[in-house]
Amino acid sequence: MDQAVEAVLAEYDARAAAEEEQTRHVSAADVGRHIDDLLLRVGPRTGLLLNLLVKEAGARHIVEVGTSYGYSTVWLAEAARHTGGRVTTLEIHPGKIEYAAAMLGKAGLAAQVQFRPGDARMTLVDLAGPIDFVLLDLWKDLYVGCFDLLHPKLAAGAILVADNMTYPQISRLAAAHYRRHVRAAVGMSSVMLPIGSGLEVSRFRADP
Repeated sequence: MDQAVEAVLAEYDARAAAEEEQTRHVSAADVGRHIDDLLLRVGPRTGLLLNLLVKEAGARHIVEVGTSYGYSTVWLAEAARHTGGRVTTLEIHPGKIEYAAAMLGKAGLAAQVQFRPGDARMTLVDLAGPIDFVLLDLWKDLYVGCFDLLHPKLAAGAILVADNMTYPQISRLAAAHYRRHVRAAVGMSSVMLPIGSGLEVSRFRADP
């Protein structure tokens, strides 16, 4: 990983540390009211795992559902540069897209990423397959609907990672519903990993 990417990840880490310190001194209700202003990154362990999975799979068509401020996008885009692939990232908030685009530019990864603004339930409809790798990281009650749109577009051997399976606690019911759903889907095998906020890592088999 080159110095430009490392510097951008360090900038994200510094922002996350500052926000974590600030939120210690406010109520949960106040945090909830300003949730869209917070980085809420997947964290370095999850980021590294995503990066390695993309590289080891040789994934080229990579889809991120929920850009947020672009932390995980940087990890995915660095892997895409290695595989000769491209990240298509979906986000509804223009301000987050602007921030993520600026950080990707600093990292020298802008060429590896295409933004698709809007509601993922709409933008996924006309997204072309086959898709080699997916990161699901948006509001947890949308996971099942987004998975159903993605499932028919997955390439043989595609990997799908869903974040926040164990944390935050408020999302656990929706996360459990998603895990049951993806494990029952045709051609899918799946396992939950206790990394970061909990990851459901699923693979689409070529011959279900």
